[in-house]
Amino acid sequence: MSFPKKGKMFPGELNDGLAFDDGTHPKIFAARVASALNEELGKTSAHVKIVAAWTGANERTVKNWFAGHYGPSGDHLVTLIKHCDAVLMAVLSMADRDQLLISAKIEDVERRLAELLEIIRQR
Repeated sequence: MSFPKKGKMFPGELNDGLAFDDGTHPKIFAARVASALNEELGKTSAHVKIVAAWTGANERTVKNWFAGHYGPSGDHLVTLIKHCDAVLMAVLSMADRDQLLISAKIEDVERRLAELLEIIRQR
């Protein structure tokens, strides 16, 4: 294999030269995180400010996450997972951890039922 004379790409790479170890493309990661963020927070008018406050990231960076141009780095991703169940579900789905995905959904249903029971008992 010889190196190309021009450009930044090596032979066999994707067009932008980016790929994860498992062969997926980073834009897929960014798109899935963007979809999860928009699903959970996109309806609010202050969604960018909310996520920026959670993560400490710049608002321009957060706008890029919502648009799917870039995905969050590791520390920002962990913080997003703490606050946003949709991001957790997206990450588990991308990691083919369906069993954990089901467990997380069951825990969410249990939590909501407990809240509902508390409301009923107060009346």
